[in-house]
Amino acid sequence: MTVQQDIEQQLAQQFAPLFLDVANESHMHSVPVNSETHFKVVLVSAQFDGLRKVARHQQVYAALASQLAGPVHALALHTYTSAEWQVRQEAAPASPECHGGSKAQQ
Repeated sequence: MTVQQDIEQQLAQQFAPLFLDVANESHMHSVPVNSETHFKVVLVSAQFDGLRKVARHQQVYAALASQLAGPVHALALHTYTSAEWQVRQEAAPASPECHGGSKAQQ
């Protein structure tokens, strides 16, 4: 199982999402080819009703604790209630380009 598949499975089990998209954005960073270190998660769940963004993110971090302790270096989270997702017209913000560099470039 890939890291991406593992993340998808964990989030699906924990949050019963109305919408879930896990994108491997490692290729946008200074990492080896085929890395699974940088991810963007868009998660819409009824479990987020009444919760602030910090609490939502804390729940996701707890669900993905083993991945965050190991292979995952960065996790961009976009967490929404169903109503918020509708207001956003079912679209999450685009990820910014990486402005970092590898140590080899310094």
